[in-house]
Amino acid sequence: MMRSMFSSVSGLRSHQTKMDVIGNNIANVNTIGFKASRTTFAEIFAQTVSGAGAPDPNTGRGGTNPVQIGLGMNVNSVDTLMTRGSLQRTDNPTDLSIEGEGFFIVRNGNEGINMFTRAGNFAIDRMGNLVTAQGLNLLGWQKYSVDNSGNYIFDTQEELRPLNLYEDEYNLNKRVLAAQSTSKAVLAGNLDATKIPVGENLNQIRDSVGSDGIPDVDDSNVDPHFIVPLTVYDALGNEYKLNISFWKNYVGEVDGSTVTTWYYAVSAGDSQTSLNDAATGFIMFDSKGRILTNDDEYNVRPMIELTPGSEVGSDAFTFELNFEKLTMYASDSSVKPTQVDGYPPGTLEYFSIGSDGVITGVYSNGRQQPLGMVALAVFDNPAGLQKSGNNLFVPTTNSGDFARAYKPGTEGAGSLNPGTLEMSNVDLAQQFTEMIVTQRGFQANSRVITASDEILQELANMKR
Repeated sequence: MMRSMFSSVSGLRSHQTKMDVIGNNIANVNTIGFKASRTTFAEIFAQTVSGAGAPDPNTGRGGTNPVQIGLGMNVNSVDTLMTRGSLQRTDNPTDLSIEGEGFFIVRNGNEGINMFTRAGNFAIDRMGNLVTAQGLNLLGWQKYSVDNSGNYIFDTQEELRPLNLYEDEYNLNKRVLAAQSTSKAVLAGNLDATKIPVGENLNQIRDSVGSDGIPDVDDSNVDPHFIVPLTVYDALGNEYKLNISFWKNYVGEVDGSTVTTWYYAVSAGDSQTSLNDAATGFIMFDSKGRILTNDDEYNVRPMIELTPGSEVGSDAFTFELNFEKLTMYASDSSVKPTQVDGYPPGTLEYFSIGSDGVITGVYSNGRQQPLGMVALAVFDNPAGLQKSGNNLFVPTTNSGDFARAYKPGTEGAGSLNPGTLEMSNVDLAQQFTEMIVTQRGFQANSRVITASDEILQELANMKR
């Protein structure tokens, strides 16, 4: 008689535990990055009244099954469900969600331990750190290099560091982007082949050019056939407005082939700025309008040296002026700069985070520069992580150790979805259904206790 009562008591306790888990799930239905839990039950080892009997083929007697009376039930597990929650669009640049596996890595100061979260509601503090609502630093990488194609390559083998958008030990002050002097200027487009030559031999203009680079034929200045404006910068970010003037010089034959020479002259509007001899010269086109690039005398990639005035405070710098993409057809001249490096200094205006975790700053001079990369952690058994409050998890012996971080979108780590947040994965319909089932289970167990009590009462009344 007492077995039924104590079995029901264990049922009451276990269903109460399940109701506690359901209550916590429903309470966190709107908690960012929350992972719901579920409760499973298991029976307690049963008391064996009699064991099983094997059939006897000699006597023809059949076998018997064991006779066991259960002793109740207990909570078998409380599992964390690591399924992905739905996304909420926020358009906040510091809000992040993970498309796939992985956790953000956060740390409480320099001496804190690494903790992990799926809640990506980060913010920027006064010092420029990316932090959680509790002030924990988001970790990632900030050291990078630039390959030959101009791509930024982050060193993901480096130790994780708190991400700071304003400064770090590698890039120093990231609020200001230092100026870069011009090293290359590429021109592309067409020079009008219908223009009338101003010279009578291949290099006639060369012998009649003044100190300003302007040709003087027959003692009269000749207006350029086309002028291309070009802006270059020195190492301090000072801007220099240059003009590249073109004159069609001569059409004739060289080694049995018809060629056309054009004269170019680079001039500076500032009288204090001087240029080297390479600022003037000739280029040559063949009879099909293609520029000839294999003649040393007609250099299509002259190195222009610009010397600023003495009061500017900047050293002379040299840049390559590339004519290789010029053509000469019977069409309007259309030469223009298509690729010019160098830029003035700029201040950080805003930033964006890509799906690969790269934080890119956009500066007032139109340039972009990486500010860091968000790192993700991947575990062998995410459900084995232990909740530590504030949407945080810590590793356990069953989750697998945190060995290294990964770039988002690589080696099993999911990609980032900026401007969104992962919501709770609690399914309210399922939780309400579980709540009804749990309530019925609790109610049924309480009825067994009531019935057992009444039987004991009747037993006690037998003596009257």
